Amino acid sequence: MSEATERSALRLINPPGLYDPAPNGYSHVAIVPAGTRLAFIAGQGGETADGSLPGDFREQVRQALGNLCIAIEAAGGTPQQIARLGVLVVEHSEARLQVFGEELARALGPGPKPACTLIPVPRLALDGMLFEIEAVLVLTAE
Repeated sequence: MSEATERSALRLINPPGLYDPAPNGYSHVAIVPAGTRLAFIAGQGGETADGSLPGDFREQVRQALGNLCIAIEAAGGTPQQIARLGVLVVEHSEARLQVFGEELARALGPGPKPACTLIPVPRLALDGMLFEIEAVLVLTAE
């Protein structure tokens, strides 16, 4: 039997035979039922509403996750409806992965996290940008 959680119509699964991804802040599989409405949230960086960008990696991750939550709310959803995350990290390291995992847990709370792919990159769209996160959200039926 696999570990799974239900978030409205979304099921997150970590099947036996695969390592436990929870410490790294994700699940292996997200199952979305047919007929589900999806919202696609564009990559959110660590910029504040006035466009300023903190220099610290943790501050950028925290701000980007806050920005992601604002976009999710605007789409009519909640963070618990995230099926998939895409994460881009400049100068990726295990220390930065740990920061991301800690901040994701802080932003999303306890329980299994969405399916996620983290991609190390040499740079992002803006000078000084160190982190970007995008999401696919499972919305309730209209």
